[in-house]
Amino acid sequence: QVQLVESGGGLVQAGTSLRLSCVASGRTFYFMGWFRQAPGKEREFVATVGWNGVRTYYADSVKGRFTISRDNAKNTVYLQMNSLKPEDTAVYYCASTIGNKDGVAVTAPYAYDYWGQGTQVTVSS
Repeated sequence: QVQLVESGGGLVQAGTSLRLSCVASGRTFYFMGWFRQAPGKEREFVATVGWNGVRTYYADSVKGRFTISRDNAKNTVYLQMNSLKPEDTAVYYCASTIGNKDGVAVTAPYAYDYWGQGTQVTVSS
């Protein structure tokens, strides 16, 4: 059974940091990434990383502040979030693909085959 389990969310003040983790079980994945969804908004792409860690993609809104990485030995993907802003407040979802994707498709929710349940991140001003 395939599962993605996120952890690390919480309530923090603006300017501080959080690290999210997502542990996958049941199989390995080519891309592992993060999306987020704020109340009343559509789910949006945050970041993703390919199998060997070389290919990484970020949303413009998080470039320079967030870093995605993965540990294949642990089948885990991380999202280090620095300089958090109130607009980063959302439920963060881990997602994964079975196969390779091009650089455009990989930022779209439809490209992902499995999803976690989400972890809440709240940034207060």
